[in-house]
Amino acid sequence: MAGMVEYNDWLEEECINLAQKGLRTLVVARKVLNQEQYNHFEQRYSAAKLSITERGSRVAAVVESLQCDLELLCLTGVEDKLQNNVKQTLEVLRNAGMKIWMLTGDKLETATCIAKSSRLVSPNQGLHVMGNVSARREAHLELNALRRKSDSALIIKGDALETCLQYYEHELMDLAVQCPAVVVCRCSPTQKAAVVRLIQRHTGKRTAAVGDGGNDVSMIQAADAGIGIVGKEGKQASLAADFSIEQFQHIARLCLVHGRDSYKRSAALSQFVMHRGLIISTIQAIFSSIFYFSSVALYQGFLMVGYATFYTNFPVFSLVLDRDVSPNIALTYPELYKDLTKGRSLSYKTFFIWVLISIYQGGVLMYGAMLLFEDELIHVVSISFTSLILTELLMVGLTVRTWHPLMIVAHFLSLGFYALSIIFMHYFDQDFIKSKDFFWKVVVITLVSCLPLYILKFLRRRFTPPTYSKLEELNTFGSTSLSRSQP
Repeated sequence: MAGMVEYNDWLEEECINLAQKGLRTLVVARKVLNQEQYNHFEQRYSAAKLSITERGSRVAAVVESLQCDLELLCLTGVEDKLQNNVKQTLEVLRNAGMKIWMLTGDKLETATCIAKSSRLVSPNQGLHVMGNVSARREAHLELNALRRKSDSALIIKGDALETCLQYYEHELMDLAVQCPAVVVCRCSPTQKAAVVRLIQRHTGKRTAAVGDGGNDVSMIQAADAGIGIVGKEGKQASLAADFSIEQFQHIARLCLVHGRDSYKRSAALSQFVMHRGLIISTIQAIFSSIFYFSSVALYQGFLMVGYATFYTNFPVFSLVLDRDVSPNIALTYPELYKDLTKGRSLSYKTFFIWVLISIYQGGVLMYGAMLLFEDELIHVVSISFTSLILTELLMVGLTVRTWHPLMIVAHFLSLGFYALSIIFMHYFDQDFIKSKDFFWKVVVITLVSCLPLYILKFLRRRFTPPTYSKLEELNTFGSTSLSRSQP
């Protein structure tokens, strides 16, 4: 606006004074047109709107022709109060290992004031404000100055950022990602989206963009996870985002609680679905190899259909209710979130572990049934399939960290379906499945396939317990001590 209004000697100084107080400034100006000037403008504007090529730029050029020598009316400063618990939320996210960048269209002074008041920049932390950069030499000098300042937050204007990226893109990003916080001010909506894509390209990290206005839509859509806040400016951001929240403070629960649960549950469910398919494939492969690689299926008809649906579907998909830590612990100890970034719950290592478990259990079930059956082949089917169903249910129990009532219901529902189908659909020899031989053979095979894994899990939790289990014990001990100390 300083270049659009008539000459004055107070606008820039007063803008800086208001911005230093943390106020958002707004310049109000006008231009009075006579009838001849208006007719000339309308004629040019209509012609620009009817143009076939470069319509947008021509319309903008006509509008800009009016935005000169404006009559300055006033300057306003509006206080933009922070929402509740913004400082605490930023501190929690920082402790969780997240790097936070603030992209804003505010003036440099306003952005600096907001960064300090929100504790994005701590009081004892250094600040490096990158000055006006318009040439390559200036960009080089500013980057050298930033390189000499360790543990300092970076504050840079949008035009300076563009100049530095034009000549020293890699150097600037290498230095910026090492800063504890970055503030980009005087940033247009297009620049916000470009910065998000730049971070993705140079770091390879996942990005989450948070905004509450229409000028944040492009940034939200460019990020891996877009979070829109329903604010006074409207719902454009929340409608364009992947997640919509009411308050900024809800981001902590969204990431540390719901994000953690979603990752852990998805990892367990995907690997268990793979295990469920691989174990029965192993059984079929061993059966075919024993009988000269014949193409005869071991489990016929409804057994295969029931295995993937009624018999194991409910317990397996009940894993989406599992939870390794309580929401209170996840929010109290945000450092736990750092373990998730290492990808240990879903990796090549866990994949091959589940492959080995599937091959081991499939081999035990098939060879055990072949060794223990006596007369008829149908007994191999009844022994191995019953052991397979029990093994799947026990493996779900091995995977679960916190039991939910619906998980128990799912287990008993699957057992009930299997028992009823055996009784009424006559899959197997009824006399044999009622005998003691069937019972003890199924128990032995199931124990051999599952008991070693339970022992390994017990030893692992005993000697190398995960971090969250230690915190749960500490939290429980603290609550017990507090209750005992009260009269």
